[in-house]
Amino acid sequence: MTEELKPVPDPAVRLSRLPERGSYDRATIDAILDEGYLCHVGYESDHGPVVLPTLYGRSGDFVYFHGSPAAGMFRRAKAEVDVSLTVTLVDGFVLARSLFHHSMNFRSVVAIGSAVRVEDPAEILHGLEAITENCLPGRWNEARQPNEIELRQTTVYRIELTRASAKIRTGPPGDDDEDVDLDIWAGVFPVLAGLGEPIPAPDLTSPVGLPGALESFRRFL
Repeated sequence: MTEELKPVPDPAVRLSRLPERGSYDRATIDAILDEGYLCHVGYESDHGPVVLPTLYGRSGDFVYFHGSPAAGMFRRAKAEVDVSLTVTLVDGFVLARSLFHHSMNFRSVVAIGSAVRVEDPAEILHGLEAITENCLPGRWNEARQPNEIELRQTTVYRIELTRASAKIRTGPPGDDDEDVDLDIWAGVFPVLAGLGEPIPAPDLTSPVGLPGALESFRRFL
């Protein structure tokens, strides 16, 4: 069962700059994670810090992500590796009269913890399904699912959401009083993510129409 994070957040995820923008509420954290689909996973490798972009999916208290066993992190981590997982949703550019007060409206989540390598075959499939369905709901049951050879070429990890925080900025620019009367436009320039027309694969010979997952996809609409 999903539990609320402790009222006093872990120092590793406590916001020190502009703490009023922070939230440690699981409902807020989950909502941001469920709207995003791309995360960045940072870890300390044998050659220094590394940050990798990857798709992810949340299921209850866990975020699942995957990669090739040949990748650096997955090759050196036989059991667990400490990671920082970040998701950011950009909502708009904030233009102030002064360059100093330019900003961005955004929603972000940072989760820190051990990335546990999933070994149970049933949970591996569950994690891959969570990733697929988070990116394109309905696609897991439309396409051919992974076979044994493909599963051996895929490593699935999970991180538990026990140390996580959200940071959110909304609203107009915060200009200094002396700048408000300057003859400079100020406001918010929204950033809207959209969907283009699907492009069929060059070797698509079947007359089949668009799959239901694409027809019903409404993430950004």
